[in-house]
Amino acid sequence: MLITGGAGFVGSNFLQLMLSKYPSYMFVNLDKLTYSANLKNLQNFLNYKNYTFIQGDICDRILVHSIVEDYNIDFIINFAAESHVDRSIIDPLTFVSTNINGTQSLLDAAVRNDIKLFLQISTDEVYGSLDDTGYFTEKSEIAPNNPYSASKASADMLIRAYSNTYGLPFNIVRFGNTYGPSQHPEKLIPMVIMNAYHNRSIPIHGEGRSIRDWVFVKDNNAAIDMVLHYGHRGEVYNIGSRQEKRTIEVVCLILEILGKPEHLIEFVADRPGQDYRYANNPAKIMNELGWKPQFIFLEGLQQTINWYLEHIDWWTPSMNQAKIL
Repeated sequence: MLITGGAGFVGSNFLQLMLSKYPSYMFVNLDKLTYSANLKNLQNFLNYKNYTFIQGDICDRILVHSIVEDYNIDFIINFAAESHVDRSIIDPLTFVSTNINGTQSLLDAAVRNDIKLFLQISTDEVYGSLDDTGYFTEKSEIAPNNPYSASKASADMLIRAYSNTYGLPFNIVRFGNTYGPSQHPEKLIPMVIMNAYHNRSIPIHGEGRSIRDWVFVKDNNAAIDMVLHYGHRGEVYNIGSRQEKRTIEVVCLILEILGKPEHLIEFVADRPGQDYRYANNPAKIMNELGWKPQFIFLEGLQQTINWYLEHIDWWTPSMNQAKIL
């Protein structure tokens, strides 16, 4: 099984689950080790005999083809992606390269080697934005509003096209806002924790009124595991926890837990094309596969805060990279 982007946040958490749960599976982790990856995420995997790490780029077609052939890969799970909206606004070309061209490189190798499943890790952002009512379903219009979501939507469309044209078996999972341990500090929750820890200002877009559905990373990983083993091939599955929070609510809750003052919050200009609300309807995966979220937001948030406070050496080197506002 080839896991791309397995040194990143969701990918490394997924590998932790799979290595302990499926000792008979062989896992190859291909990761470019960009700024958002962290080799410390992989330290616990080194003792597993069914695990191999390869540093490399999914855009390197020769490397990708050789890995799939040499390791007899049957399944590809593609976590590898540029994923931060602000960075996509500054540098959209990098997002096109990794998220579209990189996915196409993997798809070519998958078709050439007749793999059993291509499982794409996608996002609810491909659907665009909601107002205060309604939910995204798997049949919602694809209407991305920024370069990041457009690149992910393009990759999803390529996968559908490869299935229709070449018969590639696939699934796509589209997550809500994922949070949890070992997330890069450019993302909201770790950024707030780290800045508050150091009594630094906390930049928040606009008035912090945007709404997101927050899904703990362990719940996401359980959903991927379920789709991998039981999903109906050729289907998309939305993942959501039905735990929506405004950005400002999340920030104030973290400050309350840490015992830090709200005057640390600094409102900054909203990002161009900011989406107001994301909210997935997870009824399909719940009804067809029996998945449901196990973590309420406050529980997952407390676990996340505890992890960052206990792993200061993990995130301190990344703080300068995270300042892009």
